[in-house]
Amino acid sequence: MELLTSPDLLISFVLLGSCSGFLAGLLGIGGGMVMVPFITLLLSGQGVDTSLAVKMAIATSMATIIFTSISSVRAHHKKGAVRWDLVTGLAPGIVLGSLISSLGVFALIKGASLAIFFGAFVGFSATQMFLDKKPAPSRQMPGRGGQLLAGGSIGFLSGLVGAGGGFISVPFMTWCNVAIHHAVATSAALGFPIAVANVAGYIVSGWSMEGLPPGAFGYLWLPALLVIASCSVLTAPLGARVAHQLPVKKLKRIFAGMLYLLAAYMLYKGLA
Repeated sequence: MELLTSPDLLISFVLLGSCSGFLAGLLGIGGGMVMVPFITLLLSGQGVDTSLAVKMAIATSMATIIFTSISSVRAHHKKGAVRWDLVTGLAPGIVLGSLISSLGVFALIKGASLAIFFGAFVGFSATQMFLDKKPAPSRQMPGRGGQLLAGGSIGFLSGLVGAGGGFISVPFMTWCNVAIHHAVATSAALGFPIAVANVAGYIVSGWSMEGLPPGAFGYLWLPALLVIASCSVLTAPLGARVAHQLPVKKLKRIFAGMLYLLAAYMLYKGLA
């Protein structure tokens, strides 16, 4: 943990953890969309190869979601916003998809390709949210079989980009006529099984990786995880409270605007 002796790096972790925790509570995105670009930048500054830095950023971001999700979902649950019926329907597929992604596919794909995929998919999700297309009034969430398939897709894609799944699950649930506040709260709850399953895979698949920096545990960067998680759990409840005070359209526009910025950065890293 000697990297924590650097004041500048420590301050960066504190700021990143505080901001990502707030956004996790506000938007139900687990904070991963924010953390991955910035942790990539910090690791690159420590001399870590960019391709490896992207993978470590994704894994470390996912690990912090374990803690952020618990803090955020407690605040949403108190307001009765979490759709636990959807959590139980989507979670089994999420765990299966996450394990397939983190144990196999993640280790095989190059870091630059992951960065490009991250940016492209997040940009697509942002566009869907920004346009605020109204779903057909008759459309509803699919049955158990459909939820299993949807959960598998959410878990698999989340494992590739290190996010809690909100960038997929929130648009998906709103497309199925789940109210935005319920979708955000339910997405926060889904972040926990996504994170646990993926983190297990990241540790195993990155265990014998060469060129890892000090403080690495598989693909996880423990100094960043320790500080970011500690700060994010303090600010996630604040974000959840603010979420219930914002109008639906404004919440969607905030979500989309933030995703556009982060998608552009990761596309730049991947293409560069």
